[in-house]
Amino acid sequence: MNSIVRSGPAARAGGLLILLGPLVAWLAEFVTAAAWQDPPYSPFHNWVSHLGLTGPPQTAFGQVANSPLGAVMNTGWVVYGILLAVGAFLVFDLRKGLRPTVIVVLAVLAGAGVSLVGIFQGSNANVDNGLIALHTLGAQTVMVAGNIMAVAAGANGARIGLSRRRSTASIVLGAAGLIAFPLFMADALTGWMWNIGLLERAVIYPIMISHALLASSIAARRLPATPPPTPLPTHATS
Repeated sequence: MNSIVRSGPAARAGGLLILLGPLVAWLAEFVTAAAWQDPPYSPFHNWVSHLGLTGPPQTAFGQVANSPLGAVMNTGWVVYGILLAVGAFLVFDLRKGLRPTVIVVLAVLAGAGVSLVGIFQGSNANVDNGLIALHTLGAQTVMVAGNIMAVAAGANGARIGLSRRRSTASIVLGAAGLIAFPLFMADALTGWMWNIGLLERAVIYPIMISHALLASSIAARRLPATPPPTPLPTHATS
């Protein structure tokens, strides 16, 4: 089966970039949530995007939000988006046709989406000035494109170099995220807001885990050995 990823150090570098993305975002989330103490941040109850609010404490989307290190979370999201998009271009060989092109397009959409979340906060000020539309667009784009990317990567696992287990895991993760997405949206749009942070993470975390699975496999691949140069033929001299 034809490979759709590049060979050589560029692909491994791209794999490392994709792997760093979710690790940076998770670290930023942990640090930012730990700094939110008044009231204590709840990953089940509180919105994920409220971690990025850099303004004064406010009641946004029905929750009291107070994130002293909001800039850390926003930086983590923007870095994640950039690393994902650049890494995908380094890993996948667009000359191999539609399959790698689709995966790269999905990666760029997901990367742009998560970056928009970090650039445009889900604050009351942005609700008033209309910029909340960019925050919402970014969040929904990464949720949909990111989970579809996980399914696409798993479905092409043999062409990427993933093991059968990792391919299956990627498909299952993406499918789970896509199932959780309408549940999350219904919870938010109806105003029920039952464990909104839990449902939001049920959509987001499968994307991040699938990126880690994909990238770690690519980054750990052995580079093909460089064959020794062919010796020049020797000719007997008379």
